[in-house]
Formats: sequence, structure tokens, C-alpha cells
Amino acid sequence: MPLCLLDHPLAAHFVTHLRDKTTKPATFRTLAYQLSLLLAIEATRDLPTIEKTVETPLESTPGRVLAQPLVVIPILRSGLGMMQPFLDLFPNVSVGYIGLERDHETARAHSYYCKLPPLAGSRVIVVDPMLATGGSAAQALSLVKAGGAVAPRLVCIVAAPEGVAEVEKTHPELTIHTAALDRALNARKYILPGLGDFGDRLYGT
Repeated sequence: MPLCLLDHPLAAHFVTHLRDKTTKPATFRTLAYQLSLLLAIEATRDLPTIEKTVETPLESTPGRVLAQPLVVIPILRSGLGMMQPFLDLFPNVSVGYIGLERDHETARAHSYYCKLPPLAGSRVIVVDPMLATGGSAAQALSLVKAGGAVAPRLVCIVAAPEGVAEVEKTHPELTIHTAALDRALNARKYILPGLGDFGDRLYGT
């Protein structure tokens, strides 16, 4: 299973400020958007294209356009903080939603909502900022594969080795794109050093 770690000076800059506990929600949202934009570009680097001839003001010229539709699926609620860059970048993106809520006592997630567009033939990208235990991500990926997705991708901001291992075990063909691979999980299954609860910091709750 490929693990693609985003290697860019801006990515490191954004991650550092996202980690900072003094970063306010408005700034946090902006940083999350900017970092997700870089991740979106990286995760779609190999999208197939086809040739198309267009007329410039001076002459005809061949060019290339996207040949595969894109579906982005945020895991609610924190995944919403990563969705907008995909909407801004891709003209014909479709959006699905998967609602998974983690029980803070057991660290297990339960599904409370799933709404997916047609997935067959599309590049499917599941977005979830924090890959901690990997349970929620693995569950979401199983749902999208059951819905017709082939080789979906997972895009996250921070990943723990435990989460990467869990996704690798359940979905070995999957590619994970992340901006940071952190040290470990603590006893409460939070990522260390991490950046806290992403959804709470995103929305100031």
C-alpha cells in the first residue's frame, strides 16, 4: 500500500501552524483549506486525460482535458474542512457524505449517515483529516467500495502509524495521501503530537 507523504515547504509550514494550540478557528480553517488544496493536487496528479483541440484567438491547438470524473467523500464532520479545495479545483466533481461518530470511551466509530453518488468509473477520494486508529477510515472505505468505487484513495492531514497499519490490513491496495506521519497514539487514541480534535478546532466547539 503506497503511503504518499506530502513533501513541500508550504505543507510543513501549514502543519506547524495547525498544530499550534494558540491558532484561532478562523485561521485554522484557512490553513486547513490551503493544506487540503496542496493535498488535492497531489492526490489527483495521475488523473487520466484525453486530447482535445481548441481554438485560440490565433489558431487551433491540441490540448488535454480530464477524462475521468471525480468524487470526493468527506467523513463527517471534520472531513468537511477538507472538501472545498476539491470543489474549487475540479469543475465536475460530485460529493458524497459518510457520517461516522467515534465513541470516546471505546474509540470505535458507528455510522449514522451515508449518501453516495454513482461511483463506478470515477476517481473516488475519501477525505478525513485525522487517521488515528484507522477504524473510521477503513469503515468508510468499505462503504465506498460496496458502492462501486475501485481503488479509492484516502487523503488526510495527519496520520498515526497505527491508523496506516489498520487501513493497510483492511484495504491493502489503497493509496493514502497525508501531510504528516506522526509518532503514535496515546492511551485515549489521540495522535501524538497531533493537533487535537480537528473538528473542535475547525468549528470552535
